[in-house]
Amino acid sequence: MRRLTAILILLLSGWSSLAQFRESPPQNLPLFDDTFWQWGYYFGTTHFDYYIGFKTPENYVRVVPEPGFNVGLISDFRITRMLSIRLEPGVRVSTRHLYFDSAYTGLSGQDTIRKINANYLVLPVMIKFNAHRNGNFRPYVMAGGTYGYNLTSYEFSINDNASGRFRTRKNVFFLEVGVGFEMYMYYFKFTPSIRGIFSLTNEMVPDEDPNSAWTGNMEYMGTRGIYIVLTFE
Repeated sequence: MRRLTAILILLLSGWSSLAQFRESPPQNLPLFDDTFWQWGYYFGTTHFDYYIGFKTPENYVRVVPEPGFNVGLISDFRITRMLSIRLEPGVRVSTRHLYFDSAYTGLSGQDTIRKINANYLVLPVMIKFNAHRNGNFRPYVMAGGTYGYNLTSYEFSINDNASGRFRTRKNVFFLEVGVGFEMYMYYFKFTPSIRGIFSLTNEMVPDEDPNSAWTGNMEYMGTRGIYIVLTFE
């Protein structure tokens, strides 16, 4: 993930520097931004973690995320040449492992580990602000809210951690921010970006036992992370 982020920053810097030395480069797709509606698709990688809040100062959980992926469609509605509203329905897949401190919880063996698979159906609604186009390059920033439906939450399962299952919420709301740049190619517009995501929902479902070794001292657990998106319009 760090390497992908570094590559994105280098590409952004390189294209920005190149544009400064070309006063009037030939423009690809000169009328592309005049249309009211544009569509496309995207895919990329995710690196989702959890932020966990505890009732007491003891932090007895370590979160280890695995790389995931995201894929979806885009509908972009132009308000002005520099401002648009985007709908980005899609799927985001992530896996996280929770490791519980046996010295604090008294757990042992496989009970100290919980694997959480989160497969979100998402509907982001984003506001996108573009800079002025310079040749075939244009940077932008965006922000908005996302509704996510977790297909693998097990929120209403009768089995909790006592049976080896960590339950999470089905319905989740996120805040998202992002930065990227648009590259106008001959036939399409290519847009790499990096985004941050922050859960506004407590995704943890407490165990039935209020003194549970797993959730008894937790009061909040929400997704935090970054993901990289490659867009084709």
